[in-house]
Amino acid sequence: QVQLVESGGGLVQAGGSLRLSCVASGRTVRTYAMGWFRQAPGKEREFAATISSSGIFTSYGDSVKGRFTISRDNAKNTVYLQMNSLKPEDTAVYYCAARPGATSSWPREYDYWGQGTQVTVSS
Repeated sequence: QVQLVESGGGLVQAGGSLRLSCVASGRTVRTYAMGWFRQAPGKEREFAATISSSGIFTSYGDSVKGRFTISRDNAKNTVYLQMNSLKPEDTAVYYCAARPGATSSWPREYDYWGQGTQVTVSS
């Protein structure tokens, strides 16, 4: 089993930055691909970013590309999402997820999920 705990969410003005963290416990996730997804009220869960187990490969959703950066520190079992140039439409609950093997942009392909952290961007 893998437990994921997100932190770092909050309220920020448009144009600002936040860094989300996701700490994994229960089993090492060094061989797991990790992803960040988000879900706004009344909308489906949306892919934001994913990173391979080694950290070499990353991929981003079109709506965050060029503004968000995913990274990981396997020694700390932690994945990060640096969010810059935030927009009101980035407001959502952000979830961290883990899956063994390759990266994926599909939520249903992830086995483990955190409880989420709220990000609110004011205009």
